[in-house]
Amino acid sequence: MSPKARSLQYHGRITRGDNLDLMTGLPGGCCDLIYADPPFFTGKRHTQADGGHCVGDHWPGGLDNYLDFLRPRLEQMRRLLKPSATLYVHLDWHAVHYVKVVLDELFGYDHFLNEVIWSYRTGGRSTRWFARKHDTILAYARKAGSQKFNLLRGGTFRTDGMNYDDQGRPYKQTRAGRLHFHPDGPALTDVWEIPFLSTVARERTGYPTQKPEALLERIIRAGTDPGSVVADFFCGSGTTLVVAERLGRRWIGCDISRSAVCLARARLRKVKTPAGGRSKKPSPIPGKRPCG
Repeated sequence: MSPKARSLQYHGRITRGDNLDLMTGLPGGCCDLIYADPPFFTGKRHTQADGGHCVGDHWPGGLDNYLDFLRPRLEQMRRLLKPSATLYVHLDWHAVHYVKVVLDELFGYDHFLNEVIWSYRTGGRSTRWFARKHDTILAYARKAGSQKFNLLRGGTFRTDGMNYDDQGRPYKQTRAGRLHFHPDGPALTDVWEIPFLSTVARERTGYPTQKPEALLERIIRAGTDPGSVVADFFCGSGTTLVVAERLGRRWIGCDISRSAVCLARARLRKVKTPAGGRSKKPSPIPGKRPCG
């Protein structure tokens, strides 16, 4: 089987198992974007309120054991990226600084693109330090300067005291003439204010580490075009795959948890594609017990 054919057989398919095994078997340069949401090195066991889903994040060997787990997987992700592709690694304060050092070694310091801050508000507060209410997403290019990047805009400009033309558009008067503001808003920066999933959010599945679709939509839109291949080898509840399907991207998914894979497959069956139809049922995995 050719490398291309070997890659195509995993498109639209969620593999249950060790992601290192899957990645090792994929041909190099088969992905346009990889989003990685690995364990955060919290030392905790994250469990759904009713016990339906559980995500372990305990490392008996400490930080060295955690980094030894991540390094070969990050190496494989780098190998799977096309020259124009980007890797996004989602972490928080527990280990992001150590993982960045590893990524700098693997990709090269000059291939670092962004340290995206996802800022959110959730319940709880601290009386001993500032409340920790953000995650960090590290973005690296496979080949610096060749990465696919679509400029995204959103929000509103600060227009207090500005002039307005006959069409009601705000502008600033400069020596070169009028400077109008872009109708789609300012270009997005590397600080993202996206709400965390509340307990009553309609998209919430109950999976302990589920991320908002709005967060993944921003990443996928920025780094890919329709038809591109998006991979998530720690796919959990399947948010990356759901958003990729909805946006008309091809995708590859993997998770070691049977309950996570079953949940992701169920979500994908409900996705409406860009053409307005329903997503096809994700392919079953030979030799694996079906969900349900």
